[in-house]
Amino acid sequence: MADAPPTSIRPAPGDYLQSNYQLWLVGHQLEHARAPWLDPYSFQPEVSARVNFAGWPLGVPYWPLRALFDPLVAWNLIVLLSFVAAGLATFGWLRELGLARGAALVGGLAFALAPYRVEQSAGHLLGIVAILLPLALWAFERGRRRGWGWFVVAAAAVASIPLSGQVHLALGAVPFFVVYAVIRTRERLALLAAVATVVLAGLAGFLVRHFAIEGSIEHGGRSLAEVRRYSAPFSNFFDRASPHAHEKFVYLGWATLVLAALGVAALLVRRRYGIAVVLLVGAVVPALLALGTHFPLYSRLWHGFVPFRYPRVPERLLPIACLCLAALVAYALSFVRSSVVAPLLVGALLAVDLHVPIFSPLPGDPDNAAYAVLESRPPGRLLELPVFLPNRHEGSVYLLYELQAQRERPAGYSTLAPVEADRTARRLRPLNCGDWTVHPQAVRRLGVRYVALHQELYAQDTLLGETCMPLADLGLRHHGFRVLGSGKSFVLYERT
Repeated sequence: MADAPPTSIRPAPGDYLQSNYQLWLVGHQLEHARAPWLDPYSFQPEVSARVNFAGWPLGVPYWPLRALFDPLVAWNLIVLLSFVAAGLATFGWLRELGLARGAALVGGLAFALAPYRVEQSAGHLLGIVAILLPLALWAFERGRRRGWGWFVVAAAAVASIPLSGQVHLALGAVPFFVVYAVIRTRERLALLAAVATVVLAGLAGFLVRHFAIEGSIEHGGRSLAEVRRYSAPFSNFFDRASPHAHEKFVYLGWATLVLAALGVAALLVRRRYGIAVVLLVGAVVPALLALGTHFPLYSRLWHGFVPFRYPRVPERLLPIACLCLAALVAYALSFVRSSVVAPLLVGALLAVDLHVPIFSPLPGDPDNAAYAVLESRPPGRLLELPVFLPNRHEGSVYLLYELQAQRERPAGYSTLAPVEADRTARRLRPLNCGDWTVHPQAVRRLGVRYVALHQELYAQDTLLGETCMPLADLGLRHHGFRVLGSGKSFVLYERT
């Protein structure tokens, strides 16, 4: 269950493979009595073990699922459970705000089914991590009534957003939480908890910057041209078109927006101006910023506010808007006295309005016989051909096989790969066409004993084509590699 464009490659490249790998690492490291926050396999031996921020906090519930099921089933379950968690967290928050059970259930449904949240849960972890925001608001409201322990839960939930690597979402989620807290209460303990939350989230952001961004290929930030490439036009807010070009997918629904407008009216009629303003701003500002360079003020923000020079995809703040729209839909039901019929009808309407065919049944390859051979072979690093630069998503295919054969690899897949890892990939790329003349000792120096040649990736790469594949095979054989095994679409070699 994932979102990836149709392709003949099996498995299909996509961020869902990277997300699954990052979640799997946490339990795998714990089982081997190693630090659960480190990735000891990617980009080795050129860099030290990298911090796997994306493993927090979802790697914890993923671990028992992985212990019971294979990686594909565990991934499907974590995605499906995210729907339940999103709905329950939002429901709990809205109930604390005094909404009736039926209205709160409809609000929870609206956030659980929000197309952008769902789409960003089908490959990225953003949509699942976004659940921490309603969880934090729910805990904050309970803290006002039931003691400071709930404020700790709220602070941990907010700080976990940047700590999970979702720093772009944190740029909006943290200010939103603070504004919400200030509008909701003047209690000293609650306000102190909000300040402590900001400090904790800032520390988490610093850790991500220090250990993941500094020294990476994106340490200088993104260019405004890159942002322009991923900026959604205004018409996309009303377009259900296939989200496979997902970085411009921002559909919010039609009926949902109408119901949210009625929710604003309901709050204004009841003179609840504070919550009306915070929900309206929370819905509108992220939506405007999702337009990226199509929104005139975005370029000024990019030039004037340094943190905004790092995100490439301006839509990543949209889960905040999805949550606020869900709350406003729930408030719209406060106009209606019916506690059963109206919520059922509105819930059915939302299910139709918010439905977008996002998921694709993508095949995996969890029991590949060729990779299974590596479990009984002597130590040695593994290089996969063709070599891709670290930010090319085709490299995500190799992460699936890391779950089956744990070997250090000189390559990897990450948009925040270390600079040295990028240099290594560029040195190794001539091997894709059997050219060993540029750096003839590079493979030996890296301690590579095994090479996997993936035929389907060659066939799909327009720069390489199928003509390079036999040349790569000849180069490997000429430099002392013999065939160790083969799978459906690749050949595994070992240095003799």
